[in-house]
Amino acid sequence: MPLRQRHDTIAAIATPVGEGGISVIRVSGEKAISLCNSLFSGGKSLLAALSHTIHFGHFIDANGKMIDEVLVSVFRAPHSYTGEDSVEISCHGGMYLANLVLSTILRQGVRMADPGEFTLRAFLNGQMDLTQAEAVAALIHAKTEKSHTASLAQLSGGLSMHIEALRQSLINLCSLLELELDFSQEGIGLTKQADVVNHIDASITDINDLLATYSYGRILREGMKVVLTGKPNAGKSSLLNILLRQDRAIVSEIPGTTRDVIEENLSINGLLIRLVDTAGIRESTDMIEEEGVRRTHEQLESASVIVVLIDTSELISYIDKSLYKRLLEISRRNKSTVIFLLNKSDITHHDFKFNVNLLGSEFQMFVSCVTESGIYEFKQKLFEISLPNYDSLSNSIILQNERHKVALEKTVESLRLARQTLTNGLSGDFVAVDLRAALDYLGEIIGITTPDDILQNIFSKFCIGK
Repeated sequence: MPLRQRHDTIAAIATPVGEGGISVIRVSGEKAISLCNSLFSGGKSLLAALSHTIHFGHFIDANGKMIDEVLVSVFRAPHSYTGEDSVEISCHGGMYLANLVLSTILRQGVRMADPGEFTLRAFLNGQMDLTQAEAVAALIHAKTEKSHTASLAQLSGGLSMHIEALRQSLINLCSLLELELDFSQEGIGLTKQADVVNHIDASITDINDLLATYSYGRILREGMKVVLTGKPNAGKSSLLNILLRQDRAIVSEIPGTTRDVIEENLSINGLLIRLVDTAGIRESTDMIEEEGVRRTHEQLESASVIVVLIDTSELISYIDKSLYKRLLEISRRNKSTVIFLLNKSDITHHDFKFNVNLLGSEFQMFVSCVTESGIYEFKQKLFEISLPNYDSLSNSIILQNERHKVALEKTVESLRLARQTLTNGLSGDFVAVDLRAALDYLGEIIGITTPDDILQNIFSKFCIGK
């Protein structure tokens, strides 16, 4: 069925798989209330129920056999999540019972909802625009306070209003240029070239300011990848366990204990940090350890921050310096940041201070995984490196979505073409063509001009029941 022609009644389980206090089955469409009423036995008919009311009763099958005691919530169009008549049935938790309720509904001619179809219908019925629909998915997958806050701001329409204001400004300019064409034969001009150029430049600046927040938004959404590396027995696994407050990695005095990559999530001040503990880097004849070192190098290539643990109880050798130099070269190539974490500060070698300045990184911190001295400061440094402009950006509109970024980049490209067309002395109708292309790209972001294949791709990533 075409995305924009969905009028049948659909149903799905809206709660996660597993056992719990309740399970919720969501039904939406023209026949949602009447079909659910035929399977509901309570003190009042659902057909007479007001919108946004909850009714206690029994859910029954087509033969009148009771399946469960339920609470049924009724939402009448257009005042529902989807904009259609909708019903939500809360039954006792458990997959068998939830699937039994769902299968009973489906046997009444109701179709199983596709992934994200409830939100798709909300978008198609004007309950939200496309950026808000995408914010629903982002909100569901938010892992920390800051990603939740950013997704909630997008759901509230901050980005949508900003994009719509940009569109309206360009629509006004485009309309003025096209109107001017009607008077061109009479020699009447409605715009000055300098004014149009300034208008386009202001729009480009506005969009570029928004694009500049994408790296910040991406970190909020995906988190910051921090790779722990260094020589064997430098304290990587001990640091991981301290940060996580659990014994996640095996800690041993035997060098080379960690043979594989261990990845865990950590929240620092509401920011997601993706911690990766890796095998110690050294020359080895052990095939398993060699594979661990190879995987370490793979992780380093995609790291945002490389934390190099150094055992300060012994002096840095020439071989050590060569290793640290290679790690700095990797970070410069991939534009990542290196923190040299000087571990075992409680037993630091008395001559260590004389060669520590030879490391070549601006970030050097002493810590102890035994006394936990410096650990708090290290966590704060990770946060500062991840979000260096947090105070200035925290109340701004943040771009989080790759699709939005690409569309805005294309918008800027079209606006620059419009500016070039204008300064080359071509007529307003040619300028208007480029402006219309910019408007289409902005329209794609909020769903005004978005092709069905893009919509299908967006909503197919949602979970079923949402």
